[in-house]
Amino acid sequence: MNPAENYILNQVEPFRSILLQLQVLVETTVPEVKLDYKYKLPFYYLNNNPFCYFNASRKKGYVDMCLWNSAHLTIHQDKLVTDARKVMKSLRYFHVDEIDGEVVVQLLQEAKLVNHKGFYKN
Repeated sequence: MNPAENYILNQVEPFRSILLQLQVLVETTVPEVKLDYKYKLPFYYLNNNPFCYFNASRKKGYVDMCLWNSAHLTIHQDKLVTDARKVMKSLRYFHVDEIDGEVVVQLLQEAKLVNHKGFYKN
């Protein structure tokens, strides 16, 4: 098992369930992504460019799915959290039942288009 998978599987509930659900959504929506372990977080790359990553904040009680190209996304802006970050936006979940798969899939599909257009930032 790679470190990114260990990160996900070694989380306590509800973080593990949230991360597993998000992992399934990412990998089925954008099957060509590559899961890596960067900055001590599960990090997805698409076409060798950063795509999204997961961050479980036990201290604050949530999981963020951060979208790398979020500055270029146009849909579901009302669902994205900036948390005083200048570029990055994320979907934030405290419980697995908060995940709206349709929203996640639509954002991932738009992020994939943005990635293919080359709007990524390293």
